[in-house]
Amino acid sequence: MHPALAVIFLTLFSGGGFGIMALTAIINDFQIDGGLNPLQTMVAVILSLVFVSIGMLSSTAHLANPKNAWRAFTRWRTSWLAREGVFAVLYYPFAFAYLVWVFFTAGTQDTVGLILANLAGLIGLITIFCQGMIYAVLRTIRQWNTALVPANFYVMGLAIGATILAAERMIMGAPALTLVGIALGLLVAAAVMKGIYYFWIARPNGPTIRTATGFNRSTVRILEQGHTFGTFLTEEFGHTLPSAKARSIKFMMYIFAFIIPVAALVIGFLTGQLFFAWLAIVSVVFGIGVERWLFFVEAQHVINLYHGRQQC
Repeated sequence: MHPALAVIFLTLFSGGGFGIMALTAIINDFQIDGGLNPLQTMVAVILSLVFVSIGMLSSTAHLANPKNAWRAFTRWRTSWLAREGVFAVLYYPFAFAYLVWVFFTAGTQDTVGLILANLAGLIGLITIFCQGMIYAVLRTIRQWNTALVPANFYVMGLAIGATILAAERMIMGAPALTLVGIALGLLVAAAVMKGIYYFWIARPNGPTIRTATGFNRSTVRILEQGHTFGTFLTEEFGHTLPSAKARSIKFMMYIFAFIIPVAALVIGFLTGQLFFAWLAIVSVVFGIGVERWLFFVEAQHVINLYHGRQQC
């Protein structure tokens, strides 16, 4: 499928932003590493709002007519896309209310503050689920039609959030032992989950030209493609990535998304060098951005059978 930057930015930044908010609530709920002080909490919430806003605004660039974006909210009863939009908008008042509450009261552990934080975090997690289900319900794209998609969206978003929060604590000179451990655990879990996903989509499965025509016991090949000129379908769904190139990009992705952030967090925590905290943030965002690009470019729509491209 065509890897549109607008959708890549949407899933990358909004997932990371919701992950930051959810973990901020958990950290202050259980006072992990002493909890976040008011300044750290406000920085985390502002980062969450900035990330989510980048994702939401970039999504409008994928629309042919952005002024009609409001129509995406009207089918919430049946559309996961509409549900994502509804919950994403619903997230803002609770996140802003928590930010204002902390600013004026410095209350990060009081009842009102924690209720606002947990509601914002819960809505963010629901939005990530809706986002993943947009792709997981599409039976026409085998690589997406699996529960592994929302599961990966969850763990990737939380890994970004945990890395940023751990790095923030290190930059501000606050205790970060447990937070660094949580970030390392989520990064490793994300790497494992992504490996499971890649193993699953590599299996020979899904529709073929033989199953499409019903000649399962015969060798079937297309003599002529559906048409000779490019169309919207061939532009959007006809992108392919050679397997050798895909392996190279996946190797690079693992280095930037997981290996460098893990090493940078450990080195930064042990040495106190702030450069490594910043490196962890930049590397995890870039690396998971590459992962999201691969997620789209490796997706093969069944329409490719009509044009003589065999599904694996």
